[in-house]
Amino acid sequence: MTKSTTFSSVLQTVFPREQIEELLAEIGYVDVARKFTGYDLFLFLAEAALQQWKGYRDAEPRLAASGLKSVDHSTLSKKAKDVPFELFKRLFQMALSRCSRPVRRHLNLPKELLLLDSTQIVTGKSRLPWAPLSGEKSGVKLHVSLLADGNRLHQVEETDAKTHDSQLASTLSHPDFILVADRAYSKHKRFDDYEKADKRQLFVIRLRDTTRFQDVVIRERKQPFGGSVEQDFTCRIGQTYSLTEHRFRVVELTDPQGKPVVLATNLHWHSPERIAEIYKARWQIEVFFHWIKQHLNVSRLFGTTPNAVYGQLYMALFVYVLLKFWFEQGNRTVHLSARLSLAEFDRLFKLNCLPVEWIFYFSNQISFPENS
Repeated sequence: MTKSTTFSSVLQTVFPREQIEELLAEIGYVDVARKFTGYDLFLFLAEAALQQWKGYRDAEPRLAASGLKSVDHSTLSKKAKDVPFELFKRLFQMALSRCSRPVRRHLNLPKELLLLDSTQIVTGKSRLPWAPLSGEKSGVKLHVSLLADGNRLHQVEETDAKTHDSQLASTLSHPDFILVADRAYSKHKRFDDYEKADKRQLFVIRLRDTTRFQDVVIRERKQPFGGSVEQDFTCRIGQTYSLTEHRFRVVELTDPQGKPVVLATNLHWHSPERIAEIYKARWQIEVFFHWIKQHLNVSRLFGTTPNAVYGQLYMALFVYVLLKFWFEQGNRTVHLSARLSLAEFDRLFKLNCLPVEWIFYFSNQISFPENS
């Protein structure tokens, strides 16, 4: 039974030391430390993300009060530099596979929507010399695919900030879902690849405003357009070497500021209003990026090496997955009067001030499902 509802105590119950040590052995890391081990680093990074600590020095006086092993900031820094970030990426992927739950679809579509985007974490040039960006800046990037139903993370890949989003499009795409993305993913020739694939990739992707169209055929419609839709036609996209082999559908609409939004898609059986609605769902991934930066300290990098930087970021995402899973599981368990919003749950969990019914849930019913 979990006797405490502090985050680190719950985490130790669900992820015992033996499990982390086994993963470390699998990736070939020999942990010779006695004072501060890889498991201690795991607990520290999780707590640091939740509590939004500002760095190793800021964390040093807070460790004991959070139930963590008390060490100086230099020990934290050295361990974060030493432990391969592959450990934390595997833990994040494990949490994804075990905590993902299908939810009811709201758009009445044949497949779920898979939202693609990336977020940059930028710092000074001297801080991350292995990841220069431009001028006096350096940084890294997280490339994310998110399932629109329930804001469930699907996949995350890490790169330096210079890597263009389109280079990760094939890695993050999946034919079991409808791909929804912004202009950074609008490589015209890739649209042809989606059509030629053994399993066709459905998509709704925004085009650049300067995109050219060839052989335009207006789609017939008896009723005037609804909402913000302006045009609906099929065509070949691009020109000369970038001209697509296949014909695609293009839906033009305007955003709330009156600016044009041009969408390409191979969904031919839905109304243009539905295509616009699908694209608007992409905003959820922007909300997700805002949430993790605001609540899990993603924008403030502690270390300066790839292991330290990516390890911290993957542990923040790991914490997000666990928080969301426990929040959803708990809200199904507690009485209606004790249900919380995710923001309330996050705040009260940090303060160790959860309502009595939630304390009972964590003490007796909390679980982490095994792989199916």
